[in-house]
Amino acid sequence: MRQIVLDTETTGLEPEQGHRIIEIGCVEVANRELTGRHYHVYINPEREVEDSAVEVHGITNEFLADKPTFQDIAHDFLEFIRGAELIIHNAPFDVGFMDHEFGMLNAGYPRTADVCGIRDSLLMARNKHPGQKNNLDVLCRRYGIDNSNRELHGALLDAEILALVYLAMTGGQTALSLGEAEEGEEVATEIRRLGSDRSPLPVPEPGADELSAHRAFLDGMAEKTAVLWNEQGIC
Repeated sequence: MRQIVLDTETTGLEPEQGHRIIEIGCVEVANRELTGRHYHVYINPEREVEDSAVEVHGITNEFLADKPTFQDIAHDFLEFIRGAELIIHNAPFDVGFMDHEFGMLNAGYPRTADVCGIRDSLLMARNKHPGQKNNLDVLCRRYGIDNSNRELHGALLDAEILALVYLAMTGGQTALSLGEAEEGEEVATEIRRLGSDRSPLPVPEPGADELSAHRAFLDGMAEKTAVLWNEQGIC
């Protein structure tokens, strides 16, 4: 299946309070490889961006003033994602905004789930790493993915990083860690395999006393219940 890893930036947290999408970033994955195709656009939300949101993504009202509106880009965006499986970190947030934007157009646009599959990578991470933090920065450390260029949130950069995290998270074990990796703490990023020329591991043989004790233990079990391996002479 064609997959699209997607992220958005917004003016605030709640579409029900009139907040809008201001950036969409998508990267395409096919056969578990990034294809190089992407979709990226900044959007004039026709309202003010909250200061708290600017602190997160750095996108200002002045920067967005001459950008297209969502109505201007809706058709091209929908055609890019149509029929794909969307990979989104905290999917209800982004999909909620997307459905809100499509719904405001009153032009027969469908809901996202009607034209795309949706997979929430945050839910996947929580199932795979229960009880641990699973934000994108933590997952990058856990899977050995370089996100040093990520000083602020940005939809396209975050989509590219999430694509690498998703491929690592679904492609088998790539790092070993018994707990959260703190800043500066070394995390394994590869599987180290023993060489084929290594000496064979020794296999100790049980002594007579050990065999006798084991036999007595099995005989004691046999007095209480049927012991299959005892009856078949396995032990």
